[in-house]
Amino acid sequence: MSSSLENELKQMIIDTLSLEDLSVASFNSHEALFGGGYELDSIDALELGLAIRKKYDVKIDAEADNVKDIFASVSHLAAFIYSKQLELKRI
Repeated sequence: MSSSLENELKQMIIDTLSLEDLSVASFNSHEALFGGGYELDSIDALELGLAIRKKYDVKIDAEADNVKDIFASVSHLAAFIYSKQLELKRI
């Protein structure tokens, strides 16, 4: 998986959630997005889920058992999107 997907996700998170105090370069791919780290909340997760669905055509089921793992960090999110795109043979 490429770091370009992670960088795209970082920029999307910054833009979607209006996090003007962050830049792609200062955004740590492995830091927790929720429950620490960037201190995002459930509303942020919903907004990100919608943005991901719109941009990548990948749906994240909010009721899935692994949803916390998917949103654990940018690197986890990128790995999930990449794997879903591979499943759909879009890469």
